[in-house]
Amino acid sequence: MTDFPTTTNGHPPTDPTAPLELTVLPVRPPVGPDGDGPGADVVPITTARDRRHPYPPTMTTPTALTGPADGPVLEGDIIRVDAPGEPERDWLADLAEKAKTRRRIVPLWLRSRNEAIATLKWVSAHYAYVASYQITRSPLYAGRLLARSPRGLVRLVGGMVRWTFDLEGEPVRRAAVEKTDPEQYLKLSRQRDARVRLRVWVSGIALVTLLIASLLMTAAPTAAQWAALALALAALGILGRPADKPLIDRAVLPTVREKLTSDIVVRALGALGIAAINQAIAKDPRDGIKFVNPIHRDGPGWRADIDLPYGVTVAEVMEKRDKLASGLRRPLGCVWPEVVPEEHTGRMLLWVGDQDMNKAKQPAWPLLRSGQVDLFTPTAFATDQRGRWSALTLMFVSVVIGSIPRMGKTFLLRLLALIFAMDPRSALYLFDLKGTGDLSPLECVAHRYRAGEEDEDITYALAAMRGLKDELRRRAKVIRDLPKDICPENKVTPALAGNKSLGLHPIGIFVDECQVWFEHPKHGEEFEAICTDLVKRGPALGMVLVVATQRPDAKSLPTGISANAVIRLCLKVMGHTENDMVLGTSAHKNGIRATMFSFTDKGICYFAGEGDNPKIVRSVYIDAPTAEKIALRARALRQQAGTLSGHALGEAPSVETGPAFNLLADIAAVVHEPKCWSETVVARLAELRPEVYGPWMELEGDARAGQLTTALKPYGIRTGQVWGTPEGGGKGANRRGIVRDDITTAITERDGKKGSGTGA
Repeated sequence: MTDFPTTTNGHPPTDPTAPLELTVLPVRPPVGPDGDGPGADVVPITTARDRRHPYPPTMTTPTALTGPADGPVLEGDIIRVDAPGEPERDWLADLAEKAKTRRRIVPLWLRSRNEAIATLKWVSAHYAYVASYQITRSPLYAGRLLARSPRGLVRLVGGMVRWTFDLEGEPVRRAAVEKTDPEQYLKLSRQRDARVRLRVWVSGIALVTLLIASLLMTAAPTAAQWAALALALAALGILGRPADKPLIDRAVLPTVREKLTSDIVVRALGALGIAAINQAIAKDPRDGIKFVNPIHRDGPGWRADIDLPYGVTVAEVMEKRDKLASGLRRPLGCVWPEVVPEEHTGRMLLWVGDQDMNKAKQPAWPLLRSGQVDLFTPTAFATDQRGRWSALTLMFVSVVIGSIPRMGKTFLLRLLALIFAMDPRSALYLFDLKGTGDLSPLECVAHRYRAGEEDEDITYALAAMRGLKDELRRRAKVIRDLPKDICPENKVTPALAGNKSLGLHPIGIFVDECQVWFEHPKHGEEFEAICTDLVKRGPALGMVLVVATQRPDAKSLPTGISANAVIRLCLKVMGHTENDMVLGTSAHKNGIRATMFSFTDKGICYFAGEGDNPKIVRSVYIDAPTAEKIALRARALRQQAGTLSGHALGEAPSVETGPAFNLLADIAAVVHEPKCWSETVVARLAELRPEVYGPWMELEGDARAGQLTTALKPYGIRTGQVWGTPEGGGKGANRRGIVRDDITTAITERDGKKGSGTGA
């Protein structure tokens, strides 16, 4: 006899921590009644199964297996020894999850007065169009009824005759005659005679009533006679209509007035050429694409919340926005698929507007004709797809604007400068490096203003930025020395900004085509260092840097600036690299894609940094003459507050740039050993030129090394691990540093290029 594997108590092993295993016990060959040969007893299969299984087949918990057995474990049984019990359900969590998906009691369009008005306008326009369409075709419908009335009269008379004399039963009676079935024929004849007797009386009464009504109508007014005749002809016309030709045509709705339905959306998604969507639709046309909520009006358009098929992401649909618009038969500017950040990547919010976003009429900008701004509170500057205002707070932030040329980048920069100018406490530094004078309407309120990229323009800008660097350090000291009850958070507050004696008023630095600064062969690294410091420390001190570029790459928009900017505005760009430079790392991967904008989407951009999620907005369009009028109003506010200063008063600031310096030459002057740690280099540079490199020493140790690494990148010099010892002596170690030969080589190459250029 074969032994069975058991535990010490005679039961199968049931350790719940053991790995999943299936124990198959050997099957003993059958024996005969005498025990000495093969044999078998014939028993009912159900009884045999009950005897063989001491535990129910569905029992899978370890507790069940470790309890007392009703019988031995027979050979051939397959026992699961590690199946865990069903986990206890968290009912509160289930209820909370269901609450997230509940539909709102009050519809979204009733929560806003503007949206309610927009929805009612659409409904009114929709049904007014349908009614107008049908009313204008009423003569056509009347002619159709008149033409069909003779056929209706024939159908009416013929139908009455057939019904009165029971002619519909004639084929049945004829069949009885042909079968020579007299009994059946007599039965049908008696039934027919009874019907005819009753129907003749009914038809006669109806005919007499009709004649009496006709005689009475002869005495009625003419209008009533014509109305009765028209009613009779209409009834006969309806009775005489062909089955394949309806009387009333369906209104041909233009796209703007057509209701968005689930069938239209599914059709459009199926036209994208995404295999997973096509497979889901082919497998289950009605449930392949799930609609989380019914499609409903949302502002001046339709909103559809959709769960895409498994494995399909919203980003895939956004890449084919043009095809989606074609499938919906809507203009491209009306179709806006969006991700839902708090949901899974397959949840799509599809908003389809009645009008192209770049052509829809925007509400009047609140600051267009009156009012002023408090920079510490949000200010409307753009509208979303639904026409709702989006606000921006310009204090405590830095702003990056990026796009390809001719998409409205400069107009957006000028709009933000106008908002800044409408706070009379503020001071504006405007630098138009394009040189076309797009910022000239604000020249009347600017503390510093320059347009152009010539040497004298760069010198002017450099002097202004050096002054701002000194102002940054002064403000830091002022705030550091203020009592905690006046400045508890160590940053500028509205009260401090309004105190003229402290000089902590908001300062806005607006730079168009900033790549001109950062790519400058002589002063590029200094511009970058100052701007990086302003981006990192300026917001808390009331200094706001706003830069715009048409080439958002690492060279024209240094990572030290792009990575620390809070507000990001990205109009159309051509690739994912530019997209992520403006909107942040992995933005393109996460479905935030300014690449999907078309060339007609001028002024439309992704707006990130104000609120939890980036959103698509359309900035207010302010042309140059209108901008000049607003700037003059801002100048009047400044004159009234006594804050007009600098260029706006005609002052010509000193543009003395001080002693010339060069980073590579400075490093070569302070580093004499073959290799040197970055921290040591920064310390020596700060000692050499404290007014230039002093802010670097205020950073932490790793940040100092990183600052030097960033400053050396434009020269193609990389820092790495080098061996060195502390200045005052001590144990040597490997730290990030530079090789002096790299510095001298870069200086030689640079000077050689300058010499060849001069010779040419």
